[in-house]
Amino acid sequence: MNEDGWQKFIQLVVAVKDPQVVEELAKLLFTSEERDAISKRILIIEELIKGEMTQREMAENLQISIAKITRGSNALKETPKRLIQFLKKIWM
Repeated sequence: MNEDGWQKFIQLVVAVKDPQVVEELAKLLFTSEERDAISKRILIIEELIKGEMTQREMAENLQISIAKITRGSNALKETPKRLIQFLKKIWM
């Protein structure tokens, strides 16, 4: 990954305050398939944090593979606690 490009992406995201501009930026930077993948990943992480469904139920409800849920679960295990607490505040 190009660190310079990634840092520019982070700067853009932090600078944008208007949800409409975020939407336009996402459409500029990501293909429809990439936006769909991001959307599904967010739903996976949200459900994993809530902990109300089994992975099998999540796969069925979100129409995704168990493997994608497992990848999300593994990523969540490496996530700093402060970020998990931040996400809990937003989603719970």
